[in-house]
Amino acid sequence: MEDQFYAVPFSLVGFFFTNKSVEESIRGDLSPEELEKLQDILSRFLFTEGVQVTLYPSVVPPDQAEDAVGELEDMIFGEEE
Repeated sequence: MEDQFYAVPFSLVGFFFTNKSVEESIRGDLSPEELEKLQDILSRFLFTEGVQVTLYPSVVPPDQAEDAVGELEDMIFGEEE
């Protein structure tokens, strides 16, 4: 019998405080290797063994959060027709 895998959308909500603009605060040079390390860390510390995490790092204003989650769900599961 084949293993079944499930993709479950989740979000980590956080705040950062700075006197700089958002564009000046977020690194734009995150390498694929660094992103993979971050995914591994979250997977290891938040979930049980065998759960993989995929990150989509972005900054979304609170008034646009619902739309952003909808877009992410469409990306993961495909758009409903």
